[in-house]
Amino acid sequence: MEDKKELTPVPQAAFELFQKEVELPETVSGTSEETYIQMLAKAIGVMLNRDFERLLQICYRIDLGEGKLKKILNESDPEWVADDLAKALWERQKQKIETRRKYS
Repeated sequence: MEDKKELTPVPQAAFELFQKEVELPETVSGTSEETYIQMLAKAIGVMLNRDFERLLQICYRIDLGEGKLKKILNESDPEWVADDLAKALWERQKQKIETRRKYS
């Protein structure tokens, strides 16, 4: 039986994938999930105001789901849209990573 390569923790792996899509600061290992989500929310807030089309493309690539996206955009308090969207994207990205690891 082969030894499996040590896997990057799921939150860190999710953040690294977001760094490919969104301009995010570098982090150190051990950064909390809440901190990752806050950084993502800040970047999403900028895109909501300046590059909405790019944000929609990211949501599509991450496969957030049109229904969930519409619900957040239409029902969330305007002050919390970026945070709610960041949490939804974060959870979806983690789910995708866990599924890939389960079947690889």
